[in-house]
Amino acid sequence: MKTTLKNLSDTRVEIKVTLEKSELKEAREKAVTRLISEVKLPGFRKGKAPAEIAEKQLNPNDINQTALDIAVRTAVPKAFMDSKKNPLVIPEVSVTKFVPDESVEFTATADILPEVKIGDFKKLGVKKETAKVKAKDVDDVLANISKAYAEKKAVKRAAKMTDDVIIDFTGKKDGKPFKGGSAHDFTLGLGSHQFIPGFEEGIVGHEPGDKFEIPLTFPKDYHAKEMAGKKVVFEVLLKQVNEVKTPKIDDELAKKCGPFKTLDELKADIKKNLAAQDEHRLTEKYKDDLVEALVAKSKVSAPEILIKDQLRYIKDDISRNAASSGATFEDYLKQTGQKAEDWEKEARKIAESRVKASLVLQILARDQKITVSDEEVSAKVTELKDVYKKSPEALKNLKDPRVRQDLKNRMTIEKTLEFLIDANK
Repeated sequence: MKTTLKNLSDTRVEIKVTLEKSELKEAREKAVTRLISEVKLPGFRKGKAPAEIAEKQLNPNDINQTALDIAVRTAVPKAFMDSKKNPLVIPEVSVTKFVPDESVEFTATADILPEVKIGDFKKLGVKKETAKVKAKDVDDVLANISKAYAEKKAVKRAAKMTDDVIIDFTGKKDGKPFKGGSAHDFTLGLGSHQFIPGFEEGIVGHEPGDKFEIPLTFPKDYHAKEMAGKKVVFEVLLKQVNEVKTPKIDDELAKKCGPFKTLDELKADIKKNLAAQDEHRLTEKYKDDLVEALVAKSKVSAPEILIKDQLRYIKDDISRNAASSGATFEDYLKQTGQKAEDWEKEARKIAESRVKASLVLQILARDQKITVSDEEVSAKVTELKDVYKKSPEALKNLKDPRVRQDLKNRMTIEKTLEFLIDANK
């Protein structure tokens, strides 16, 4: 077998292959053996007739085509292996010349795992931010806790900005209802800023049973571009006004929240939890920043097929989130004011970045001999079994070898990130 390698790009190659007579002879013998196994002759069971007799019943064209198929299928993986190229998909094959029993010429084209050259991973110049919890952050949590313990009582008076109200409303643009602008028995906390400016203010002063209109203009920077800057009218029926009485933020409230005797103990616990959350967020950001810096210092190209895979994952994720609220991907595009081609252009940048990061981390793990043992995977599976013990489907998935391999890959990446952090201390 003779091969000639042609680099079409950093991530795609074409290999020209020429097979000689001896290789075709071997392929022909295998073809005949395969075909005669299907021959049935009088007096013999299927596939049991003598080879020399059965072969005479075969169509020469069937032998030639089967031999060609066997020869090419055998030669393609060997050609890539000999060329030290790793195809990411089944190569595309084009036969350019075939002389039965004499010679074959074909080309095999495929996206390949590119050569990655890792930069200096010890001098990335990335600094981790320090977690800081402000007094206001603690106060905001306390305010939310107080609201959670609030008492609500229906009242027969005009609505105030601190009340909860139950309303029916229909939003109209140019006299016609617009999508997403209507609801029945909707509970709204006045002052929560759930709606566009002016809506909640328009309810204040009205009493239960009132029907009224609130003329508004959507903000010019509204996320749904088709509504941005548009004038609308909301027809509202105020069904109920609930007065909200929040408890005082003191030692008594703290005792209701857990094993706390004083408000100061509750505040200390809140601060501790907020610090832990912020530390986790900043650690994840630090990992992302380190990888981004390493990619910038490395030589790495993203194969088109892997970029397309990531684009599909990104789109599927958006579609699932949209579906949870009864919408589609197309609805998402409308709500965000994007055209499909504009979305894909921006998403492609993210996809390419993800692919490059993944390749760099894989090569760093290989070079530094970072591995995860089967025992470590089993320990993680045991841990996950406890987490998902009430989910039969999740427990079943943990037995799938593919799930375990994916888990091993994720654990390897996490170990590699920890290695990167240690290398930049």
